[in-house]
Amino acid sequence: MRIPPRIATLGGAAALAASVLVGGVTATAASAATSAVGSICYSKLPSQAHTTLRLIDAGGPFPYRQDGGVFQNREGILPKQSSSYYHEYTVVTPGSSDRGARRIVTGQRNNEDYYTSNHYASFSLVNYGC
Repeated sequence: MRIPPRIATLGGAAALAASVLVGGVTATAASAATSAVGSICYSKLPSQAHTTLRLIDAGGPFPYRQDGGVFQNREGILPKQSSSYYHEYTVVTPGSSDRGARRIVTGQRNNEDYYTSNHYASFSLVNYGC
């Protein structure tokens, strides 16, 4: 399993330069695509999503063998990126006999984490500032 690279938080001019071009998509294009995605405050995520995000930051271990696999973005809801840009992780659903429908999908940029509670029908970008 490949853990997606997470770019360390950049300061000042470096952050500005990094935001201009992300994965071959200009910041304007990325912002337009991301605007079709909702937003959710970190504090509003279910506790199991917090656990999943901590596991991602720690590099595992993950509860399911599929965790860390490449997310194909076949639905086209997330901003268009290269084929290995996104990775998916299970958010445990209490009472579910299988993986359930909840996931965290990470992008390669720092704090680019998306939450879905409905198996990719919609996404919300996790907002760590609220």
